Amino acid sequence: MGFLPSPTSPAGKWLGFVTAVWVQSISGNNYTFSNYSDALKSLMALTQLQLNNLSVAKDVGKAFGILAGLASDRLSTPIILLIGCVEGFIGYGVQWLVVSRRIQPLPYWVMCVFLCMGGNSTTWMNTAILVTCMRNFRKNRGPISGIMKGYVGLSTAIFTDICSALFSDDPATFLLMLMVVPFVVCLTAIAFLREIPPSSTAREEREESKYFGIVNAIAVVIAVYLLAFDVSGVHGRVFSQIFAAILLVLLASPLAVPIYLFLKDFMRSGGSEKVDVEGGVIREPLLVQEPVEVVEEEKKADVVEKGVAVEVEKKKPVIGEDHTIWEALKTVDFWILFASFLCGVGTGLAVMNNMGQMGLALGYADVSIFVSLTSIWGFFGRISSGWVSEYFIRRAGTPRPIWNAASQILMAVGYILMAMALPGSLYIGSIVVGICYGVRLAVTVPTASELFGLKYYGLIYNILILNLPLGSFLFSGLLAGFLYDSEATRTEGGGNTCIGAHCYRLVFVVMAIACIVGFGLDLLLAIRTKAMYSKIYGSRKSKKNAAAATSTSQK
Repeated sequence: MGFLPSPTSPAGKWLGFVTAVWVQSISGNNYTFSNYSDALKSLMALTQLQLNNLSVAKDVGKAFGILAGLASDRLSTPIILLIGCVEGFIGYGVQWLVVSRRIQPLPYWVMCVFLCMGGNSTTWMNTAILVTCMRNFRKNRGPISGIMKGYVGLSTAIFTDICSALFSDDPATFLLMLMVVPFVVCLTAIAFLREIPPSSTAREEREESKYFGIVNAIAVVIAVYLLAFDVSGVHGRVFSQIFAAILLVLLASPLAVPIYLFLKDFMRSGGSEKVDVEGGVIREPLLVQEPVEVVEEEKKADVVEKGVAVEVEKKKPVIGEDHTIWEALKTVDFWILFASFLCGVGTGLAVMNNMGQMGLALGYADVSIFVSLTSIWGFFGRISSGWVSEYFIRRAGTPRPIWNAASQILMAVGYILMAMALPGSLYIGSIVVGICYGVRLAVTVPTASELFGLKYYGLIYNILILNLPLGSFLFSGLLAGFLYDSEATRTEGGGNTCIGAHCYRLVFVVMAIACIVGFGLDLLLAIRTKAMYSKIYGSRKSKKNAAAATSTSQK
């Protein structure tokens, strides 16, 4: 182990980041319910309302993410990851036993408990990853959010396509993958991911941005590769196996960044390294230190950015400072963000949870393509919005919530298209909903950290994530479940089914209205936070000017 880089070295820091990416690429299992929901429905002879309530139970697991948020300030990253992977192993393991018919279907309420466990497992994983990486790379919150949430979005397509390629869409095998793969990947991250001091100079920030760009480019290649596989039709066994092998190589390729840093540092030190007490390696600094004047100017700018130009003597924090959860809950801005988040993610979850039944109602025999399209285009929404929103903050101080507002309008258009049930509208709708749902998640994560600080971010993030079970209950469990059952006819065995565009038309109309409400809330939040983002822009600009002036004077 002495050959491995220390977690605090540049190579070790980025090795931890790569393992975090891997965790995110398998932690979107909560969005894969449509891939095995029909098997549960037939095995347990459920109505659509009962099936939707099972999906709500899995999303209710997100509500217990508050426990992960509380733990994030008290337990180390490895412990939080361990809790998540063990819980997921049990939750999805029991579902696998039922669907594979190794045991008889359990009572309905018992199945709800295990679906809840599976859903809750991801909150521990996501909390550990997001909190740790946000703190390790706090000057690149937009790209961090985009990359992390982007890989979560891709995870549904990764699981779905690998299962389709190797196991012919068998729901039992799919659940076995959900049980085993996240468990193994989390154990890998436990060994390498740690919270370490963030960058302290402008040069380090530029280096971080460069490496984020590499990881971002790899993610785009993976997304395009998955999309090409999905739209290219039926594949033979050998072709599918080759596809899966190349996909695994692509997922491993971000390792190039820490390997490069390790070799660069090794060559710079001439191969003579001293092993520290932790089994890591003591190295010369990877980057040349900035001049003292630049460091001092940057520290001054950081004070402005973190405090948003407020007096230290004030007892009540203002937007931009660190808030406790109670202080955040007392602000109007938190509840505007919370309500607008509900409109976006609640309706998006309703589509994801019901995508299987939506496709069947419109006469599609294979609905896995819609699940993959939503996932892949959700990735593009997540990763692009993180970078775009960060770029416009640095360029013009544009409030980040404005991108949420734009996504809400586009999502409303998508729902209207699906309500019209024109030829191909489900393809277009799944793409639009995927993009907008991705934007919503990726933009809200750094927005919350900028409004309420990083000190108690784990808990604040998980309070916002309560919107997932709440939105699932309102839009999927109640709205979609009741309206589908009112249009459906009974079938033998106690279930029911509905065929035709009318099955979900009213559901889509109501969700479009909810998105318009969300648009208004996001626009209001953008107006209320404009001054804060202008100050962030000003502090970053002054830091950049100070560094440029010092560099010029040295020449």
